[in-house]
Amino acid sequence: MDDLLPDLCDEFENGVTWLPVQWQDYGGKPLFFGQIETLRCYEDNSKVRELVATPGNGRVLVVDGHGNLNRALLGDLLAEKAVANGWSGIVVFGAVRDAGALSTMNLGVKALGVCPIKTEKKGLGDVGVDLRIGGVLVAPGHYLYADKNGIVVSPEPRAL
Repeated sequence: MDDLLPDLCDEFENGVTWLPVQWQDYGGKPLFFGQIETLRCYEDNSKVRELVATPGNGRVLVVDGHGNLNRALLGDLLAEKAVANGWSGIVVFGAVRDAGALSTMNLGVKALGVCPIKTEKKGLGDVGVDLRIGGVLVAPGHYLYADKNGIVVSPEPRAL
């Protein structure tokens, strides 16, 4: 099943919401889904590091980097931690780096683009907050489904 989203959108037309952003795929797992954990940060991935070091339990981390492409909020080292700790995927409304390495990992990764520059480490960021991405509510505890067609979110889990 490579194209999950068209079927989900057909079956749950009023139960899923499309994130109207043209995401790029960087992970080795183009189809991924799970319960959402959220983070809002700007040019500082300290909280990303903290979160991927915790048990993911199949969840998806959504990082709102304000659409900024000046610093990468995720790279290969943090992605390796996410895989080791059972995260299903990471979505970055911003930039990632180490794109070649990310493409070999058993992790879903979507982002706006790439940037080779690392972030500052000041410990800044807000975890577990409601986000608005593309005008759509992305809330902790909701569910995210992603494939090569993009991303949809739902307040309830949807049968696949």
